[in-house]
Amino acid sequence: MKDVLKYKGFIGSVHFNAEDKTFYGRIEGVSDLVTFEGNTVEELEKAFHGAVEDYVMLCKRVKKEPLRSCKGSFNVRIPPEIHRKAVKQAALLGMSLNQFVQNAIEHEVSATNVQVRGSVLV
Repeated sequence: MKDVLKYKGFIGSVHFNAEDKTFYGRIEGVSDLVTFEGNTVEELEKAFHGAVEDYVMLCKRVKKEPLRSCKGSFNVRIPPEIHRKAVKQAALLGMSLNQFVQNAIEHEVSATNVQVRGSVLV
């Protein structure tokens, strides 16, 4: 599992800079670059919460949706052999490659119920 923070439906990435001995991250899933940092885990978490609060307030002020919209279309890069196997399996099941991939993603999303810091992502 990747190191992340979760607050009010937002996810923050977590990284460590060994040279500066600083934790840092950014809010994931938004259209803007929103970063935060701290010298301890507690400071990082507090900075993340503050960044989320500030970002939500800014979005309200400019009448912008905070979370990045998803159009339902994206490119996936996979090795050619896996691509070939997926095309073959989709054909054997009588479905398009898009439907096959959608089914696989739906299965993974519903089956795993990703756990992040004791909370279930929905």
